[in-house]
Amino acid sequence: MARVILLDPADRILLLHGFEPADPGRDWWFTPGGGLEPGESREQAALRELAEETGITDVELGPVLWHRYCAFPFDGRRWEQDEWYFLARTRQTETVLGGLTELERRSVTGTRWWTSEELSAAHETVYPTRLAELFRKLLDEGPPGAPVVLAPEIV
Repeated sequence: MARVILLDPADRILLLHGFEPADPGRDWWFTPGGGLEPGESREQAALRELAEETGITDVELGPVLWHRYCAFPFDGRRWEQDEWYFLARTRQTETVLGGLTELERRSVTGTRWWTSEELSAAHETVYPTRLAELFRKLLDEGPPGAPVVLAPEIV
């Protein structure tokens, strides 16, 4: 999977708001991204998924920041994902949820740009769970020289 840590000119990060279709009270925030299509590179998937999920196409894709494995139940099945998180920047801050898949239409309610301070103070569930800390470190130190392997998250 290719995921995107998208920053705007004010260094805010874009997250999507989602929920369990069978239990809308179980909700969380997460980064844009998704699976690779046949023959597609991770970079191509990151840009395609970002455009489909947010309508944002004016993007400068940067390096891979993090890599993690996660597994979780969602929509009646178990998901296992090998995720690569790309840094990206944009000047385009208006989002449009126009290209969502059927499952995404049933489980995504919108987007929000977050400052590091807002994310650190949030009481909502955010994935990956250490995103506030990772985001702060990214802003303070810049991208790592090589992708950082994050601890697996198994739910």
